[in-house]
Amino acid sequence: MSWALIPLTEEQRAVQLAAREFAAAEIAPYSATWDREARFDRSVVGKLAALGFLGMLVPEAWDGLGLDSCTYLVALEEIAAVDASVAVLMSVHNSLPTQMILRYGSEEQKERFLRPMARGAALGAFALSEPEAGSDASTLRTQAVRDGDAWVLNGTKAWVTNGDSADVILAMARTDTPSDRKGPRGIGAFIVTPDLPGLTIGKKEDKMGLRASPTVQLHFDNLRLPAANLLGEPGRGFIYAMQSLDHGRLGIAAQAIGIARAALECATAYAAERRQFGHPIKEFQAIQFKLADMATRVTASRALLYAAAAAKDRGEPITQFSSMSKLMASETAMWTTTQAIQILGGYGYVTDYPAERLFRDAKVTEIYEGTSEIQRIVIARELYAGS
Repeated sequence: MSWALIPLTEEQRAVQLAAREFAAAEIAPYSATWDREARFDRSVVGKLAALGFLGMLVPEAWDGLGLDSCTYLVALEEIAAVDASVAVLMSVHNSLPTQMILRYGSEEQKERFLRPMARGAALGAFALSEPEAGSDASTLRTQAVRDGDAWVLNGTKAWVTNGDSADVILAMARTDTPSDRKGPRGIGAFIVTPDLPGLTIGKKEDKMGLRASPTVQLHFDNLRLPAANLLGEPGRGFIYAMQSLDHGRLGIAAQAIGIARAALECATAYAAERRQFGHPIKEFQAIQFKLADMATRVTASRALLYAAAAAKDRGEPITQFSSMSKLMASETAMWTTTQAIQILGGYGYVTDYPAERLFRDAKVTEIYEGTSEIQRIVIARELYAGS
């Protein structure tokens, strides 16, 4: 079941089918085990790369597929419907570090970093948040000091997806001085590689959901990196990050829709098989109303996401649209997985069925890449933009 209100092109249907078949064959048999063991299987990266799924939005000139946003999101939903942990790997890599280097990187940086990332030979990560800088990320404290032909970084980054396995990390650090803080305009974006002395992998978080996706702290202790690893201008890194998050939130919305769709499909199948009082429970109005509301919310979330993706591909501003998409899709995922567990009853509460894993995976979509509260602030502010 897809309930896509916007008709897909032949190419998009082919990509959707490829993603669906890949997820069924290479992810579904292992996803419950990966979740239970909180294990990241690095081989998945190579398999995604073989399909071109780690360079979907990168132009062919840089070894990517050069696809549009909607096609990418169609594929991402298929992966998320089977395993949200794999989907977040794919989402972060495609939407944050690769897009930042593509948009703001020098030709040398694109050749050295973007090309292997598009091929999937190098995995990307994004390091913005810190232990004391989450929703208010512009208050981050990691400091970068220019020293001749190098920058020296000191500080700690938190909640870094792929952080312990990434080959290219886009890290935000202050380029202003403690005596002359410039707020969001005093932050630079730096390309960090794991071979650099001074980089230490810190605590790996033991998470409620997305357990097969590694989330770690990164410590920079006099980490010295070449001046050429600064992305763009010294004080514009935070601006670059916020612009990239507009696109990243579309990926999280697709991930949330995949989770919600999987919950709906699980509940629909169960309601057709489960019998109570002599009838399949799908015949009871209470169950029908839940399924109807679940299907409606999933379909509406997808329609909003596709509209936002189309606006992005037309080159239109999508700050408000992307926040709307993430807000609606993430709250749909949380609500839909809750209803799925209710329909399954006791069976929804145990690991024999995927509903409880979907429920755990759904929650973080309301938190990362901007909480639901932050999305509402963004949407409200955009209502008055230019007034």
